[in-house]
Amino acid sequence: MPACRFLCSLLAASLLVLPAAPSSPAAEDVLVSGKGVPAADTAPAGKTRDIRIRDPFVLVYDRHYYMYGTGAAPGPGYGCYVSADLENWTGPFSVFAADAGFDGSGNFWAPECHFYQGAFYLFATYFSRTTGRRGVSVFRSGSPLGPFEEVSAGHVTPKDWDCIDGTLYIDPAGRPWMIFVHEWTSMADKNGAMAAARLTDDLTRFIGEPVELFKAKDPVWAKNGVTDGPCLYRTKTGALLMLWSNFDSGGYCVALSSPANGQLAGDWNHGLAPFYARGDRFAYDGGHPMLFTDLDGRLMMSIHSPNAGGEHAVFLEVIDEGGTLRLKDGDKQPGLPAGLRRLRAAFTFALSGMLERFKDVLS
Repeated sequence: MPACRFLCSLLAASLLVLPAAPSSPAAEDVLVSGKGVPAADTAPAGKTRDIRIRDPFVLVYDRHYYMYGTGAAPGPGYGCYVSADLENWTGPFSVFAADAGFDGSGNFWAPECHFYQGAFYLFATYFSRTTGRRGVSVFRSGSPLGPFEEVSAGHVTPKDWDCIDGTLYIDPAGRPWMIFVHEWTSMADKNGAMAAARLTDDLTRFIGEPVELFKAKDPVWAKNGVTDGPCLYRTKTGALLMLWSNFDSGGYCVALSSPANGQLAGDWNHGLAPFYARGDRFAYDGGHPMLFTDLDGRLMMSIHSPNAGGEHAVFLEVIDEGGTLRLKDGDKQPGLPAGLRRLRAAFTFALSGMLERFKDVLS
């Protein structure tokens, strides 16, 4: 509504003397002990900046980092790189090779590897020859390097939707969910959505119908109908957050969202500004976020940046402040003391929730 946009612009302008509001979330990867690290004589792939990859997802396992992502496979299917320090990598290693009989014919996108109940599960997107749609399937292996086998009956997501970027979320009761993108390409209004559905304990199918969480254009700053790369995270005080991507005026960016009631099926608050965006603090756009804890115990956000041309993984340290997250790099920003910047972040995030509720009333 015009009135709401004017109010949002006025309030945002009044806050320019304070720093930009952070956002972020993500599903933590489990550090487990085991085998599967490649031989030391594997040919090096190069440094992080040299590896062309989109949608990077990092699993920490056996004192190594396994980086999966779009473009990481040496052929049709899914692949990963391996590192001991997040900087020097070996690979790529094929973890699933799509043979001629496989239903997927392309769009092998955004593989995520999760350790769950003693096995490794790959949540990954592909385009189905059978349905003519993109969707998310589930694959399983005893090793993070595979080989993975598809254990779902094709796509787990609705077969008459375009769906991408599925991620695993375990709720407080220990029940598994898939959070995924209902893509704008199959929406009449081209406004994509974020959706959630309960999974069976073996992760192979949905229990019940998916629930829509929010739409791409719900944030006041959103400039596009894209919903990409959901990653859920519970803070040290139990607050539920989601990192995901859309576009703002500067390009591809990372949003931080939180449900008002702390539950998946709540009213989601998206903040007055993205968590990560091109601007004064960052020279390039980027997105498709996820969080992991590195071998030094630091919470890290992984994104690809820039979004078009020369994409590579970028790792940024994130601070868990209990009710929200902030990028540690923000402490290096000149201007107000760090304490006031954090106060501004908390204030703008809370204010955005009130603005979005006001927008709903006006509409």
